[in-house]
Amino acid sequence: MSAQPKYNPPDPILLTLFANRFMSVAEAMGRSLQQTAISTNIKERLDFSCALFAPDGDLVANAPFIPIHLGSMSFAVKYQMQLHGKTLKPGDVLMTNSPHAGGSHLPDITIISPVFDAKAEKIIFFTASRGHHADIGGILPGSMPPTSTTIFEEGANILSFKIVSEGVFDHDGLVDYMITKPAQYPGSSGCRNLRDVESDLKAQIAANHKGIQLIQQIVDDYGLETVQEYMCHIRANAESSVRNLLRDVAKRAGTNVLQEVDYLDDGSPIQLKVEIDEKEGSAVLDFEGTGCEIRGNLNSPISVVHSAVIYCMRAMLDMDIPLNAGCLVPITVKIPEGSLLSPSRTAAVCGGNVLTSQRIVDVVLKAFHACAASQGCTNNLTFGSGGKDKDGNNIVGYGYYETIAGGSGAGPGWHGTSGVHTHITNTRIGDVEILERRYPVIVHQFGIREGSGGRGQWRGGDGVVRELEFLEPLQVSILSERRTRQPYGMEGGEPGAMGRNTWVKQPRESDGDLPEDANAPLKPRKINIGGKATVFMGKGDRLLIETPGAGGWGTPPDEDDGSHAHGTHGCGHEHVKAWAPRGSLAEREAAQAAF
Repeated sequence: MSAQPKYNPPDPILLTLFANRFMSVAEAMGRSLQQTAISTNIKERLDFSCALFAPDGDLVANAPFIPIHLGSMSFAVKYQMQLHGKTLKPGDVLMTNSPHAGGSHLPDITIISPVFDAKAEKIIFFTASRGHHADIGGILPGSMPPTSTTIFEEGANILSFKIVSEGVFDHDGLVDYMITKPAQYPGSSGCRNLRDVESDLKAQIAANHKGIQLIQQIVDDYGLETVQEYMCHIRANAESSVRNLLRDVAKRAGTNVLQEVDYLDDGSPIQLKVEIDEKEGSAVLDFEGTGCEIRGNLNSPISVVHSAVIYCMRAMLDMDIPLNAGCLVPITVKIPEGSLLSPSRTAAVCGGNVLTSQRIVDVVLKAFHACAASQGCTNNLTFGSGGKDKDGNNIVGYGYYETIAGGSGAGPGWHGTSGVHTHITNTRIGDVEILERRYPVIVHQFGIREGSGGRGQWRGGDGVVRELEFLEPLQVSILSERRTRQPYGMEGGEPGAMGRNTWVKQPRESDGDLPEDANAPLKPRKINIGGKATVFMGKGDRLLIETPGAGGWGTPPDEDDGSHAHGTHGCGHEHVKAWAPRGSLAEREAAQAAF
């Protein structure tokens, strides 16, 4: 964060007012994007984020969208500022998704719009939106290939593209970036459904424009100097809150050095050492000892590492402040070059954003002794059709993508929650009715995986069971973690159950697995496909996904009455009140309903 001018102490009422005005800009951008997008991924699953940035690219405010987006978008804004400098004009809009340019993974496309002052002479803010697009090309439908080993297999890789130049939309340039360039690589296709992607990108552009109008209205109401002064005060308030948190952590721990390690399913370590300076209220988070770059796709861009860290700092604050760049000012993050947290430019990264980021959060929260591990996974399911045929032609098709909930970790004084998206994701899952209407699938079951949460004084949340049947032959992929290593418990609490992915395959003559006795009944085979797999499933095949539970906290109580028995249906959840909408998504829905 760049040096800020000295201001007088803020008025507490104005500080709260501006914090909420800035946040309302991001919320209005989000409403606009959700209402004008057409894809299931953005409109129903809400896999997008909108935020407001300072002229130096620092995050100012956001609504409760996707934490992994919000912490890394600042890197993207700053990278585009370095590329384009002072050449940007009113009406220009930039598009990027490259991990080297502050992106998270390629399906997350960021749209950035500069906000100019009344004379159109200088940039006073940036508005930006990031959405996960269900297919941007690559070797498999859904652009989340579990088998990718280089970034070129994961789809369109855009360092910087001026998608709108002084108000003129560049359709031809978009076709080149989304279809022509990704298809150059062996085995890769261009975008399988450009119509949906282009429509959603226009929705992002419109959302940014909505933010520009609203921030200019705030400037008209209060004057640019006052608005930018309180922008700095809001960041300073977040900085002060994190400094106090670090001092308190060191005091409670009785030491200023915290160390922890956790592992990916392949055994790669993520090592963390935290050194806290109690006097300054600052900390160095050093990931030295973390494993080297991975041949697969669990490598994590440095912007994602910072996103995970800023999320943890904000989550541990018991204060109602917007997540912004001030949260990271007291924090120095050290990442060893060449590690899986700072990979080379050609490394595959699609799983690093959704899986490795969860493990980073697990390690940070474990070091700070905040809570037991949540499911540590997002259970990424993709399927679809289309792409490059045997003659090299790009066939229009589609890609479907969803993330599946699991258990959240217990802590000192609370039970974990069952069947929720945890930590860096915060998305929904698509409605069953919409999924079955738009795609050739039937959802046979979707419910709580009873007994998968770790036992303890405070019990970990349970994972879920989701079973889908495919009504036509489809390429189906799963990208998941916590299939070989359990989510940890703390203070004597037991770990949560590992996840499992099972292919329920129907016998077919073409596959050679019909019984020798023609009169014998046909029985499906159950095949464990592991955590990362892509399978061409035939008509009638099913995929059964059992997501991980979460760790418990504290030594489990005596079980004389058996009321907490693992796996006992209906038991162990007496603490759960009748279901009611809650959490940031529910709060956002309520705000929208009242708008």
